[in-house]
Amino acid sequence: MTRKYVYKIFIIFILISMLFTGCVEEQVSVNEMKYKSDEQIDLKEKQGKMTFDITIRTNDTAEKVRLWAPYPVSNENQHVDNITIFGNYNYSGIYSEGIYGNIIVYAEWDNPQDFPYINFSFDVKRKETFLKNFPEEECILPVDVENYLLPTTLGPTDGLVKEYSDEITEDKTTILEKATAIYDYLIEHGERDPNLNFCGEGDVCQLLQLLKGKCIDFSSVFVALSRSAGVPAREILGTRIASDGDITGAYHCRAEFYLPNYGWVPVDPSDVAKLMLKEDLDINDTKVIEARDYFFGAQTETYIDLGRGRDIFLNPKQDNGPLNYFMYPYAEVNGEALDFISQEYLKYTVYFKES
Repeated sequence: MTRKYVYKIFIIFILISMLFTGCVEEQVSVNEMKYKSDEQIDLKEKQGKMTFDITIRTNDTAEKVRLWAPYPVSNENQHVDNITIFGNYNYSGIYSEGIYGNIIVYAEWDNPQDFPYINFSFDVKRKETFLKNFPEEECILPVDVENYLLPTTLGPTDGLVKEYSDEITEDKTTILEKATAIYDYLIEHGERDPNLNFCGEGDVCQLLQLLKGKCIDFSSVFVALSRSAGVPAREILGTRIASDGDITGAYHCRAEFYLPNYGWVPVDPSDVAKLMLKEDLDINDTKVIEARDYFFGAQTETYIDLGRGRDIFLNPKQDNGPLNYFMYPYAEVNGEALDFISQEYLKYTVYFKES
């Protein structure tokens, strides 16, 4: 073998090595996952007793009073036990809503002479969720998550929503990349509205004009934009148990998206916005950066799931049309819905006692 021939082989070897090295570096760059973590942490837990005390203020015109309230159940993150229910109702029962599987405490009163009331309580143990070790590859979506790509009344997936979604997820090819881009967009452009006295309406088209609201709003926008981009997503409705005592004002909504080969991943951009408002922090503050990283793939142990879904038909079916969402108690008197926000006639108090 001549020296010239050996030299040519050497040059070819060097070029091939450079080519493969370049491909590896490019592959790492493409697959970089912003919020991924393979850290092994000790999951925190919190447990105690929750009580819902509900009274319906009626008058002598009330012939038929009906009440529905979310009924929490055990899942992979929380364990519910020792449930007790009492009240002055004529009938009560536990029902399941057929589309999203929400469980419901239902009660009714016929010609009540006293204010209808119901009290139910339960023990709950909640653990922290930490799902950030995302897989390197994605596969085809399973059939049972396809419902979470559909539009809702206030969360369409076409028109203005599709325009925003396409722009936000431009050049993003995987579900994880798209979900990450939408989450970042909400944190960087959203603002918490402290003037709302409940969790928001979740009117996505309106919110895209001025991204200012509370937890239902942030979660609804995330879900609608995600679904429009082909990312299965859903709202999770519940309440916080961060403190003891009256927690009626602690209702909260977060979101989840489905990642193939992995499962449902929690995201909560509204909690990042809340931190920024509460402590008057800039987006580049260390606390905000840490919260932003945490709430993509994690959820604290201070949150109880009550249900999920939008455009809800309850079971037994309500008279006044579908609910935007089912998180608060809902009541009808003679077929007319009571306002759950003002609590003028539908009065409810939620308590938590840590154990």
